[in-house]
Amino acid sequence: MSLFRPNIDRIDGYTPGEQPQEPGWVKLNSNENPYPPSPKVVEAIAAAARGRLNMYPDPLGTKFRQAAAPLFGVEPDWILPANGSDENLTLILRAFVHPCELVAYPYPSYILYETLADIQGARHQRLILNRDWSWNREACRPVVEAAKLVLVPNPNSPSGTRWSDDDILALVPPRGVLVLDEAYGDFADSPHRAEILQRPGSERIIITRSLSKSFSLAGVRIGFAIARPELIAGLRKVKDSYNCDTLSLAAGIAALGDLPWMETNAARVRTTRSRLEAELTRLGFAVVPSQSNFVWCTHPARPHDEIYAALKQRRILVRFMRFADVPHAEGSLLTGLRISVGTDPEIDELLAALREIV
Repeated sequence: MSLFRPNIDRIDGYTPGEQPQEPGWVKLNSNENPYPPSPKVVEAIAAAARGRLNMYPDPLGTKFRQAAAPLFGVEPDWILPANGSDENLTLILRAFVHPCELVAYPYPSYILYETLADIQGARHQRLILNRDWSWNREACRPVVEAAKLVLVPNPNSPSGTRWSDDDILALVPPRGVLVLDEAYGDFADSPHRAEILQRPGSERIIITRSLSKSFSLAGVRIGFAIARPELIAGLRKVKDSYNCDTLSLAAGIAALGDLPWMETNAARVRTTRSRLEAELTRLGFAVVPSQSNFVWCTHPARPHDEIYAALKQRRILVRFMRFADVPHAEGSLLTGLRISVGTDPEIDELLAALREIV
């Protein structure tokens, strides 16, 4: 007899990308930023480590909220810091969704949404995207109307697709909340700055942001949500008392205070991304134009798991992904490779290996 709740017994849990612990890998599988964070971040962490680590951190992350709010044209009471944007997703499920209520999300997309719904004991339904990664609005409408929560990554993973604000606003459930997951928003050609929250109909939209990607802080767990103060106040009720530690808050404040450093690195990623897309196309891959720090590609002649394995033998990691029950994919199974944008030397090594493999 299991001691776990039945819905926990039934699920496998989310599987993150591989994290080799030894050096010597070209790591292009987890969408980390290949460039280091601002030197000001390292200085801030060191200063905080010499400080009052015997005391609890500010439970509201006040200084962090004050640093983040002006970047998005809102007041600090619109900001909720969290232990990475994934924690904000967990808090949102916990706060808004009763067991058996419906959670909807695009598919193919970030499969963690499904796992979080399963943990909560909620029902979930996929909003199947068109072959070109656009929305099938007619098919989505009845699901959205029945949903308590709709989760939308923008740009999407794994495709890197960025949808318009009109597309997003059409997905706000009439009796629920829409979560706009902007983990990769800074890599878009026109970066996100929460402009959608100024549009009519956005009153029940929550934006989640991460400092893991564009700010190069994947190793320091810090993210935040942006929403109207009444939504943020409700989410505070369900968070851990001190969900962000002293070092993470210090790192986040310093990172947000050095926006030019982040923007320079994001521009470098965009330039390398364009070169990667062009070179993959020359090698025979079908490439989806990306607005993120990764590229989704498929090959018509070589099985994607074989390409992944051949790259891994050369100590190059990319993400092999498969999505079942996708009607527009041959055999209802879509497979492909999601390749994070690394440094130019890392991409050179990847491309040299792919020329041998394909």
